[in-house]
Amino acid sequence: MIRFQHVSLARGVKPLLESVDLLLNPGDKIGLIGANGAGKSSLFGLLRGELHPDQGELSYPPNWRLAYVAQETPALDRSAIDYAIDGDITLRALEQELAALEAQPESSENGIAIGNLYGALADADAYTVQSRAEQLLTGLGFSMAQMNQPLTSFSGGWRMRLNLAQALMCPSDLLLLDEPTNHLDLDAIIWLEDWLKRYPGTLIIISHDRDFLDEVVNVIVHIDERKLKRYSGHYSSFERQRAAQLELAAGQQEKQMRQKAHLESFINRFKAQASKARQAQSRIKALARMEELAPLRAAAEFSFQFREPARAPDPLLVLDDVRAGYRDAETGRENAIIGGIGFSLQSGQRIGLLGVNGAGKSTLIKTIAGEIDPLSGTATLGKGLSIGYFAQHQVEMLRHDESPLWHMNKIAPTTREQELRNFLGGFNFAGPMATASIKPFSGGEKARLALALIVWQKPNLLLLDEPTNHLDLETREALTDALAQFEGTLILVSHDRHLLRATTDQFIIVADGRVQPFDGDLEDYKAWLFATKLDSKKAASLA
Repeated sequence: MIRFQHVSLARGVKPLLESVDLLLNPGDKIGLIGANGAGKSSLFGLLRGELHPDQGELSYPPNWRLAYVAQETPALDRSAIDYAIDGDITLRALEQELAALEAQPESSENGIAIGNLYGALADADAYTVQSRAEQLLTGLGFSMAQMNQPLTSFSGGWRMRLNLAQALMCPSDLLLLDEPTNHLDLDAIIWLEDWLKRYPGTLIIISHDRDFLDEVVNVIVHIDERKLKRYSGHYSSFERQRAAQLELAAGQQEKQMRQKAHLESFINRFKAQASKARQAQSRIKALARMEELAPLRAAAEFSFQFREPARAPDPLLVLDDVRAGYRDAETGRENAIIGGIGFSLQSGQRIGLLGVNGAGKSTLIKTIAGEIDPLSGTATLGKGLSIGYFAQHQVEMLRHDESPLWHMNKIAPTTREQELRNFLGGFNFAGPMATASIKPFSGGEKARLALALIVWQKPNLLLLDEPTNHLDLETREALTDALAQFEGTLILVSHDRHLLRATTDQFIIVADGRVQPFDGDLEDYKAWLFATKLDSKKAASLA
């Protein structure tokens, strides 16, 4: 088991954990949650042995094998599949030892050692490792052709998938996953859930994806007020338990306030009377002894609303036999991603786009947004159409050397500064933060600013491409609530199923170069995936 005994930890002058005691059982699947900056990644550092407690002791069985996802991917010419297999360090060490022995002159001793190594390789499943790696990489979205490409040919997001593949290939007793869904599409997330449910060891996951946590974990550990609190059950169960605790704590605090007021009233009335002096003194001591209940941090739950759009055209836009993709500016060569697109977008529709990464979801949204022109066909926009577009890399498009107020001034140059400041305050950019450079802001804070810029413009059509990538649970909930109340039209790409389920009412699937309606909900989509794409991977995960 994993045991925290009176563990305290600080980073610099900031205390993260104070005298923490916690037991986690072998085989638990644990979701580690808490506010940004609460210490989740530092706790992983403790478990990996990269950090050490300032006080107390953290221990787990010394024979446990530990696996985690590396944060960097070396720029190697090594193939993707070989890099994934490298995650099995024991297997690679046996292979190297065998190669070294086989390179030596033959001898009886060598022959015995080589025979022993072949037996050890069989025990390490060396003869199935290639097929296991292929099935794992397929589940994470790699094609057979991509598996043989060098690491240098992959973008950052795909390299992080390869690092995840390495961690999953590593035989382990304790697996640490920090935001494993961040670089995955919905298909890969569903496959990963299935794999993790069958993982036999102890699993600890940091994630802001509540549906993912609900599917995988059976324990929640909440970092709050520099303590670790264990809750049995999945994330939704934690929310219910936490709400009940807060309600109880509020009642206890109210009761204590009444008791304090009663004692103080008695002291104030009778402390000057000699006959009541002794009773007054006892009340003063009782007041001093009274345990202070930690005030409830009604800590700013963040919320916002989309402003009511002006009247919208109906239809908002019509795509007629559109072929969407990219045209090389120099050569004029076309790279068509999807074709034969024909639909009319009606006012009030709420559409979720489904499909694997690279299928063309972002290409479709960019075409609708006017970021790229159709390669052929026509796109007709309704008069009065106002688009709010959150691109997949919207955060990177902000001017990081400028402030939130500067960004607001760019889109509203004639608006009074105080009005802009008031608006930014509603997105938690109050006081000096409104005029500070956004460079040191967290990814979530930058994403909040990008959302604020869209909200200001009162769009009647929202095009959101993975808007939750940098958001914590609290801000995801705020976005979900705001979109549920949005009175305009919505097209959403997201791997966050809770967001999709709560804000859309129809789905379009982008696959095999086509755009088609999907008749069903997310559970139907999951069933369809296992029936058509993930059946072989599911069998592999059982192996």
